Amino acid sequence: MVGLLYVLSGPSGVGKNTVLTEILTKRKDLTYSISATTRLPRGQEVDGVDYYFFTKEQFLAEIENDGFLEWAEIYGHYYGTPKQTVLSRINSGQHVILDVDIQGATQIRKNYPNSILIFLYPPSVQELQRRLLQRNTDDQESINKRLSYIDKELAAVSLYDYVVLNDSLEQACYRVESIINAEEVKVARGYWKKLIYP
Repeated sequence: MVGLLYVLSGPSGVGKNTVLTEILTKRKDLTYSISATTRLPRGQEVDGVDYYFFTKEQFLAEIENDGFLEWAEIYGHYYGTPKQTVLSRINSGQHVILDVDIQGATQIRKNYPNSILIFLYPPSVQELQRRLLQRNTDDQESINKRLSYIDKELAAVSLYDYVVLNDSLEQACYRVESIINAEEVKVARGYWKKLIYP
């Protein structure tokens, strides 16, 4: 049986990584597929653990070889999801969850129509701005670029299957888990048979 592909995305600073980390500690049936990027590592980030850190030349070569399920250039850097890693896990029956930006989610929906897209929404634009400034991982120019995209990013919610308000970490994780549970018991997917006839 083929696994499910969940995509979690939303505007910069909305808390995708925090929610994802919590979900992965609770859901051992989910695997996380890390992205590739051409940006430099931040803080304690490790190649092959947090991201695959590529040179621009390496990344462009992978694009030419159709090596990404999705990719985009954002804020002057390239980001992408290695295709083979995700598809091999799904085809072996594993569920995969991705943390990608809005452009990436749109490409994934096009390249893998059965994907389940979840949009993480901030409690307010002001709170989103505060989180970006408080994060202290970007220079002011990068923060300004991210802030200038907020309205456009929030408008993309209509492209998603679900929206989850990230007003509290506990509630946001509960809502994402509820979506995962609901998708697994849809009759058409057939996963319920494993629950009834293990």
